Amino acid sequence: MRAAPAAPATRAVRRARAAHRTAKGPAPALGLCGAFTGLAALALAAAPGPVAHAATPRAATPTATTAVTAKPPARATAAPPSPATAATATTAWSAAPAAGRPYVYLEGAAGSVLEDTLSVTNPGPKPLTVRLTGRGAPVAFAARTVTVPARTRADVPFAVTVTAGTPPGDHQGSVRASAGGRESVIPLHLRVGGPRLAALTVEDVRVERSGTLRYTLVNRGNTVLAPTLAVRADGLLGTVLDRPSHALPLALRPGERVTRTEPWPDPPALDSVTVRLTADAPGAATATARADASFASPAGLGALTAALLAAAGATTYALRRRKR
Repeated sequence: MRAAPAAPATRAVRRARAAHRTAKGPAPALGLCGAFTGLAALALAAAPGPVAHAATPRAATPTATTAVTAKPPARATAAPPSPATAATATTAWSAAPAAGRPYVYLEGAAGSVLEDTLSVTNPGPKPLTVRLTGRGAPVAFAARTVTVPARTRADVPFAVTVTAGTPPGDHQGSVRASAGGRESVIPLHLRVGGPRLAALTVEDVRVERSGTLRYTLVNRGNTVLAPTLAVRADGLLGTVLDRPSHALPLALRPGERVTRTEPWPDPPALDSVTVRLTADAPGAATATARADASFASPAGLGALTAALLAAAGATTYALRRRKR
């Protein structure tokens, strides 16, 4: 908004002041106040247009404020682990051969001492006590019980003694670590130097009444064997079973004996058979074994009786015809 010219108002003020000076006698204080009030009203009335008024500053209204008191920074306090967290940390430990190998492999001659290292890792927040043992091989640890500090790995040396009487070939064992109700089993493969011998035998063959074949395989050598088996059965009238060689789902260690069964779902109802088992393994001589069995089920006996009666009747009828 633009301010109006102040010239007419100024002249009016001047005339009022001159009139005031011609007045006689001192004016009372209240009269002066009234005169000035009249002058202000006259000045406003004389203005030809609107007048811009400057905004009157007002006292700022006090605003409610909250006093803020500086506090020292809070110290971070680690919360105690929950039982579930503690259990997870306990079961998270691991044991493995040094350098992260999946199993222990040692090779040496009979009478030697072979050494290796087992690494036990404890990622938990508390120390862990681990018990170390060996099976299937004479394993000696530097310490049977080891306490592993929190978030630490302990490398424990151990030795395997190959006795003088150990036969050459492959031998199996294990290294075991147990802690917190859990056991970790690490396979141990031991190869003893010397001449290698693969030898396999089939023993104790018998035929059960249901037709199931039962037998025992024996590893007589010093190497691990992967055997195969073939089955054949011959009866009075010819072959009644001919099963070609097939791989067996097992690895036969030196000196190990394994008893197995071979199904025969449809044996003859009436026959006398000879069953032959043939076992093979790489590098080993073929092994064979046999067993005899007789089958005489009620159905077979009934059929045989009927056949004999029929034959006897036919023979009697033929003789009578000849006599006529």
